[in-house]
Amino acid sequence: MKKTTCIALVALTVLMLLALPLVVPTGSMLSDYQELWSEWAWDSEALLPVAYAEEEAITLPIDLTAGQTPNPAAYGEDSYADDSITVRVEHITDESKNLSWRVAYITIRDASQLRTGVAGKNIKSERTASVASMAERYNAVIAINGDYYINDTAKKSFEYRMGEKIRSKTNARKDLLIIDENGDFHIVLMNDKDKQQAEINAIMAEHQIINAFTFGPALIRDGELLDCPDDYNYNPNGAEPRMAIGQLDTLSYVIVMAEGRGSYADGVTHQELADFMYDTVGCMQAYNLDGGNSGTMVLGETVYKADHNTSKLRDMNDCIYFATTVDPSTWSN
Repeated sequence: MKKTTCIALVALTVLMLLALPLVVPTGSMLSDYQELWSEWAWDSEALLPVAYAEEEAITLPIDLTAGQTPNPAAYGEDSYADDSITVRVEHITDESKNLSWRVAYITIRDASQLRTGVAGKNIKSERTASVASMAERYNAVIAINGDYYINDTAKKSFEYRMGEKIRSKTNARKDLLIIDENGDFHIVLMNDKDKQQAEINAIMAEHQIINAFTFGPALIRDGELLDCPDDYNYNPNGAEPRMAIGQLDTLSYVIVMAEGRGSYADGVTHQELADFMYDTVGCMQAYNLDGGNSGTMVLGETVYKADHNTSKLRDMNDCIYFATTVDPSTWSN
């Protein structure tokens, strides 16, 4: 018999012996060998690649219902983190200019976690309450004041809250902020009313408007730093406490509070706020909201006030907040 034939027969015999446990009833196998074989031969995760699908983000309803209750254990010092949202607040100071900034970086998994709330039972209500009380009511991880739309007695504004239209009048003297179903920001600059409406129509042709605000001015549009007009409302060139919100990237946002009044900090102009959000923060879109004694940021039980001339929280009718989608029943997991 040739040498190569002998080798082939030996190899075949070995293979048959290895396969024997698969064809012989398990009762004829030694128990310890059976366990060893089963662990080696049938460990599919060890032998075959396994694809794990990423868990889909949970979507909150587009209405005035609250988010899930934040996990108290997920709060840190100036931070919050769970599987659906992360928040980090930085305190940046410039002693040479007597400036104090509170900067909150927020990342969410789903656009529905960027939400608005009102003090009353519906968006038509003129009831007011502090941002802290609204934050508690809506289970906000972090919350800030909105644009206080019922304070506009002329009611010439473009306002949506959680997909519901409040007003649809354009304002040639105001910049608008529109947030769509993807959580993306759209800036509509002050202009002739027909031109503003044309921009709004173009947005509505491709997107659903979830929230819209009339305050401003706009600070950054599509990555371009804007020149804030000298004749805009709210003392544009004065050193004031300011509040702004910006978008950094997809589902990534920032809230900036410039503290002021009193000896603690001097406050900033509109242009200084825009420059900070462009140079220091790096926003793609940014928009000024109601500042002064309205400027409030609430993170858990911590309340930051923009106006250091008063400790009293101003009552307002609306807030902007970010919510978690993590079910409290899973906290122990």
